[in-house]
Amino acid sequence: MRSSNPVFSRRGFSRDNGHAGFNAAPQAGGPAVGTTPYATNPYATNPYAPQQGAQLGGPQAPARPDVMTIDDVVSRTGMTLGTVVLTAVLSWVLLPVDPANLGKSYGIAIGAALVALVLSLIQSFKRKPTPALILAYAAFEGVFLGVISSAVSTYLSPGVVVQAVMGTMAVFAGVLFAYKMRWIRVTRRFYGFVMAAAMGFVLLMVANMLFSVFGGGDGLGFRSGGLGIIFGIVGIILGACFLALDFKQVEDGVAYGAPREESWLAAFGLTLTLVWIYLEMRGRFPTPHGTPRRPPA
Repeated sequence: MRSSNPVFSRRGFSRDNGHAGFNAAPQAGGPAVGTTPYATNPYATNPYAPQQGAQLGGPQAPARPDVMTIDDVVSRTGMTLGTVVLTAVLSWVLLPVDPANLGKSYGIAIGAALVALVLSLIQSFKRKPTPALILAYAAFEGVFLGVISSAVSTYLSPGVVVQAVMGTMAVFAGVLFAYKMRWIRVTRRFYGFVMAAAMGFVLLMVANMLFSVFGGGDGLGFRSGGLGIIFGIVGIILGACFLALDFKQVEDGVAYGAPREESWLAAFGLTLTLVWIYLEMRGRFPTPHGTPRRPPA
């Protein structure tokens, strides 16, 4: 089972060689094998379903205490997001962005972002989730978000952070509701479209950043003006699609008895997606009068 999430696309809940205990029948109350509506997508070959030739239609295996549950995913996601929020608030308070300290705070934020990137890549290449690594990623990501959000709120728009947080929550709630109502169905075509769109989007943003760094100005203009608004909306839509893939990943993991430790990976993926949506949301709100604000004296 694969996902477009930056972490799940490399490791996820996929299984090529198998792990002990993964081939149990679905947990009691879960969907019966063979009844999935996603029969033509990569998720249809579920790593937790019985191997080919196993007896189907027999009694379902009883729920085991060491398998992933929704409560596990919720609690791990709460811990990971809580770490992000806590460190973001602390960095907002302890790392001032006034003119005298702006350069230092920006340096710390960029360093934290690089560390978070490295930790996320390390986790994505590990076969098993490491809670300490995931929480460390969340802490450094929070430092980056706290400083950047404080600077945007101070110099551009005082209400942009609250608006971005509310927008992120609205997207999460809306996608979850649509997924539960089965208005969104994760099919092979859906998966392929999201992956192709995400790769194209990231390549364009990297090109824009390089042109901005070496050529000055706004680069290719993908983050400013009308074109910037369009690309920002596309980024938010991609984030919503990532959420749908994450929800499908969690749903299958719970239904087919994934190991409990996989809930940490689910929390990691959801956190990455929510950070993506927040950053895109934060950049979509206009600056008052189109000019930067001066920091308070």
